[in-house]
Order: sequence, then structure tokens, then C-alpha cells
Amino acid sequence: MVFDPIKFVKLNAVTNDGIIKYAKIAVELALGLIGIMALWLGIMKIAEQSGLIAKLAGLLKPVTTRLFPDVPADHPAMGAMIMNISANMLGLANAATPLGLKAMEELNKLNKKLGTATDAMCTFLVINTSNVQLIPATVIAIRASAGASNPTDIIGPVIVVTTVNTIVGIITVKLLAKLRIFRKQLEVEAKP
Repeated sequence: MVFDPIKFVKLNAVTNDGIIKYAKIAVELALGLIGIMALWLGIMKIAEQSGLIAKLAGLLKPVTTRLFPDVPADHPAMGAMIMNISANMLGLANAATPLGLKAMEELNKLNKKLGTATDAMCTFLVINTSNVQLIPATVIAIRASAGASNPTDIIGPVIVVTTVNTIVGIITVKLLAKLRIFRKQLEVEAKP
């Protein structure tokens, strides 16, 4: 095995051309993301204050009650899940995280066996991680910062892929929930 000799000329080239250049790119990228995130967080707050989120929850009620039959329609968990899903749909992953944590906290209040995920928790987790994205704001911001000529041309493919992704995820979690092995395991754990 032969190693190249260490030369300060190469070290200077790496530090000057590499580290400083990419540190500058990282700062520019972060500043660009702050602008996009501030915009969408503001829009989300306006939607919440104007009652748009509540209306959205009402519109989605027939779907959410079928997806989460164990959760009462007027339970706070339902509102938190809808807000999380809405934030994810708008590409606000950072804004969606606290809403997702709140939803899980509320779902855990309905859990009869603490420490074991319920069907509703598993379904919500699948929807959260594979959520349909109508506006991939973070990806658009990264593409804009990287100098893409049309940063929004990714919207169509993202909608198609995330829709298929979510449908497959929901079907899978609902099928797995019906498997006897998981039911039997929960029944055994529930026995004193």
C-alpha cells in the first residue's frame, strides 16, 4: 500500500476550495430555507386563526373516521392529526413535527396498553411518513438555492409519487393490523 506524501499545497487547496466554499453554500442554503419556512409557517398560522384548519377537519371527517375508527371524531387527537397531515401536505416538515408529537400524545391517552402502539398510532405514523405533498416547499427551496432554472417543476412528480406511496402504506398497515399474529400478540400482552 502506497500513500501520497502530505503536502501543504494540497492541504491549502482542500481548505480554501473545499471547506470554505461549502460552508458558504451551507449558509446560503440555510438562509434560503428560513425564508421559505417563515412564509409557509405564516400561511399555516393564518389558516389556523381563520378557521380554515377547522373547516378542513370537517371536510376530512368522513375519511379520518374510516382511517381511525378507534378515535372519536371530536377527540383532540383527530384535530392534531389533521393539522399535521395538512402541514406535511404543504411541505412544512419542520412545522409538522410538533403537531405530530401532539397527535401521538393525544392518541396515547386513548391507548389501553401504554407502551404498545395502537392501530391508530401505526396508521398515523404511516400517513405521517408517507404523506401526500402538494407543495414540496423544502425541495423547492433547495432547488432554488442550487440554481435550478425551474425549481417548481418537481411538484407534479412529487404529488404522484407521494400519493402512491401513501396509498400503499395505508393498505399495508390495515392488512398487517388484521393479521392474527399481531392480534394474538396484543391479546397475550393484554392478559394480566
